[in-house]
Amino acid sequence: MIITLKKDAQESEIQSLHKELEAKGVQIHTSIGEEFNVWGLVGDTAHIDERDILANTCVENVTRVSAPYKLANRMFHPEDTIVDVGGVKIGGNEPIVVMAGPWCVEGDEQICRIGQEVKNAGAKIIRGGAYKPRTSPYSFQGLGYEGIVDMVHAREITGLPIVSELMSADKLDEFVENVDLIQIGARNMQNFDLLKAVGRTKKPILLKRGMSATIEDWIMSAEYIMASGNPNVIFCERGIRTFERYTRNTLDLAVIPIIKEKTHLPIVIDPSHATGDWKYIESVSMAAVAAGADGLIIEVHDHPEQAWSDGAQSLKPEKFAEVVRKCTSIANAIGRDM
Repeated sequence: MIITLKKDAQESEIQSLHKELEAKGVQIHTSIGEEFNVWGLVGDTAHIDERDILANTCVENVTRVSAPYKLANRMFHPEDTIVDVGGVKIGGNEPIVVMAGPWCVEGDEQICRIGQEVKNAGAKIIRGGAYKPRTSPYSFQGLGYEGIVDMVHAREITGLPIVSELMSADKLDEFVENVDLIQIGARNMQNFDLLKAVGRTKKPILLKRGMSATIEDWIMSAEYIMASGNPNVIFCERGIRTFERYTRNTLDLAVIPIIKEKTHLPIVIDPSHATGDWKYIESVSMAAVAAGADGLIIEVHDHPEQAWSDGAQSLKPEKFAEVVRKCTSIANAIGRDM
């Protein structure tokens, strides 16, 4: 349920209504706007009669929300949420943010070198995997904590925030201490215990869409994080699994306007995992910017032919710089900076 309050309402009446609603066992989330203030009621509202609420002169309107997600719903929070990642703001009308780096950290010298290269090309956040989910148990699983330490060093060298994927709740303290943006990968999108654990932090969360997840499934995963107390969620579309095998996944560009219509949260696009082929990353990145994405997360490796994994979907630094230049032109054409 959403209650729209009149801007010139008496504070005493607002407080009286607030106490009355809390006594009915619902949580009230407030969104401050220029013309109206909005309360979003979370909990069992079936026993609350809208007519009783409308009887209060401080109330402009009451709307019941049919969607199962509440806190992520734009009706609850009409203004765009802007998430601050180590001083880099993502969402709203902020500049489009590019995150870039290797699929996995291969050592201190490598991540620091590539981190400086992507910074020079226009990246604002360094990506890199320390703990890597793999289909095969025999494949390289990442450097673990050593990789996190190497990324922290890259942050010290470049001054850029870092993003890395959290695989399990037992590593959460390590990530909260060291990582600026915690990524929840596609395979863990519906790991609800993990979602609730990161929800108990205030760290920004990059929530990737599951390979077979519907948009509502994805938004409900964000709701888990927000319901646990963390409003700092960024969606990341990385393609879904379909019958098509020409690309690694099928990128759903329509999800950009849908997420912006249904929610107030930022959304970034991962063209590397979507295509699985470096040759298509430029076109997909430009299309994502044109469609209104708030950011891109792109894999970059200076020697992709020698990469420990996923070299085929990694751009070389000079090509990455070219992609950023072209995307910047498109961003400017639609009235955004990059």
